[in-house]
Amino acid sequence: MNTQAPSPLTGLARRFVLDNLIEEQVARDAQKSSITNKIPFVSYLVQNQLADPKQLAYSASAEFGVPVFDLDSVSTEQIPEKIVEEKLIRKHHALPLFKRGNRLFIAVADPTNLQALDEIKFHTGLSTDAVLVEEDKLSSSIERYLDSQEQPLGDFDDGELGDIDIEAGDDTDRDDDASSDQDDAPIVKYINKMLLDAIKSGASDIHFEPYEKTYRVRFRTDGILHEVSKPSIKLAAKLAARLKVMSQLDISERRVPQDGRIKLKLSKTKAIDFRVNTLPTLWGEKIVLRILDPSSAKLGIDALGYEEAQKKMYLDALAQPQGMILVTGPTGSGKTVSLYTGLNILNTTERNISTAEDPVEINLEGINQVNVSTRVGLDFSSALRAFLRQDPDVVMVGEIRDLDTASIAIKAAQTGHLVLSTLHTNSAPETLTRLMNMGVPAFNIATSVSLIIAQRLARRLCNECKEEMSVPEQVLKEEGFTDEQIKTGFKLYTHKGCAKCKDGYKGRVGIYEVVRITPAMQELIMKEASSIEIAKQAQAEGFNNLRQSALKKVIDGLTSLEEANRVTKD
Repeated sequence: MNTQAPSPLTGLARRFVLDNLIEEQVARDAQKSSITNKIPFVSYLVQNQLADPKQLAYSASAEFGVPVFDLDSVSTEQIPEKIVEEKLIRKHHALPLFKRGNRLFIAVADPTNLQALDEIKFHTGLSTDAVLVEEDKLSSSIERYLDSQEQPLGDFDDGELGDIDIEAGDDTDRDDDASSDQDDAPIVKYINKMLLDAIKSGASDIHFEPYEKTYRVRFRTDGILHEVSKPSIKLAAKLAARLKVMSQLDISERRVPQDGRIKLKLSKTKAIDFRVNTLPTLWGEKIVLRILDPSSAKLGIDALGYEEAQKKMYLDALAQPQGMILVTGPTGSGKTVSLYTGLNILNTTERNISTAEDPVEINLEGINQVNVSTRVGLDFSSALRAFLRQDPDVVMVGEIRDLDTASIAIKAAQTGHLVLSTLHTNSAPETLTRLMNMGVPAFNIATSVSLIIAQRLARRLCNECKEEMSVPEQVLKEEGFTDEQIKTGFKLYTHKGCAKCKDGYKGRVGIYEVVRITPAMQELIMKEASSIEIAKQAQAEGFNNLRQSALKKVIDGLTSLEEANRVTKD
């Protein structure tokens, strides 16, 4: 039986095969897929890492006689503004580079894209010439250029915004009027852009800060604050008013702190909540937004960075019908995510789960969540008392702050309920002595607390740019690495920084001290032993402390020694 021979390759595909950049079958498959997905052939090859962008550019240049241009030599500020509409740039994956008289030079990665030149010529009325560039650089340059067209408020001339008037009147129900007023458009766009930029960059907090002569906006990304914008100080009151309107706060009240929330819908299925707090300062209201992403509670325990033994202890404690699990650490150390990860595991139709929080940070379907409010007399202890009359299986208390709350929580843990809560202490052993100092009887602590998790968050090294470094053996010993670890050998990495990360770090990883309360520890607690004695017992039983866990993350190449020292070294 005769089989029809495949049609010969033509154009760019043929050239790339002749130049040994890709194999013939790969070229045929890529051509079909690029047509199916409606993306340029070169873009498909680069996006799927089938060929080197630079080699493709020079091969295409030789085939079509179009010059190759280095996009790194042009900044977004040099590109003519708004000369080509965004939809055309995205549709044809083409970027206007510069204008010479009546000629417009267009950067493309695929010189066969003649439709792009014709359509841009029609819309601009200018003659168009193609300039060939590397596909990966074109993609990033297009995004940077389009981002720069959304003019940040810090770049506005004061005169442009001088007439904007968002006066904080006595009427607090002016949400629709305030948001629809055309004069507010630059303020509204600017704040919306700040919120979206914060989400895109993975920030946890946004700080809007007025000073005597300046105003700044900072994002906390991977635990570190970075300045991102400096709008005019003349706009401080207007920015505060807009944020307060969005948070449904009283815009006329500037003398006392206020708490509110903003819900930002990103799509039909995804929404981000912001917890908002205003603080009257010497030069105006400082406003901080905490970004609350409900999906963070559904990452799963494997994504949090627990070592296998630590994860097993946490899961075993969650599987118990009663007892108390305490999570401890400073503000911003990930305690809420750890607790909600546990609650998510427990969240089944067979369990009645209630939480008391100040305020509720993450909304979870199937869990009864209560916002405590001291103004109306609903504090942690009164909420906890109410829970115990509601036939609970699992109770979560946002924080144990006083003896009354601690006593009720411990009694609940002793009477057939699983209790989860947090304390502000530095380590697991200190948590036990903190409860004793509150006035909780040692016997009650020993018989109710089943597991303590102390935690920190360290910045995760960027896999794209981390660099190996050498450290003398003596220094490794001084840092706390064991002789066995040094003898076995491991690689140390340091941060460098690239286009895909922030200062060499991207994301964060949890560092944990997980301590199970064993019979030997119960005896120490009954004797009212110090945190130092309890820590020695924890070490004897093989529970890694925070420092040891941090060094383990360094050995695994997840973080740098410098970062481990920042979060765990005394």
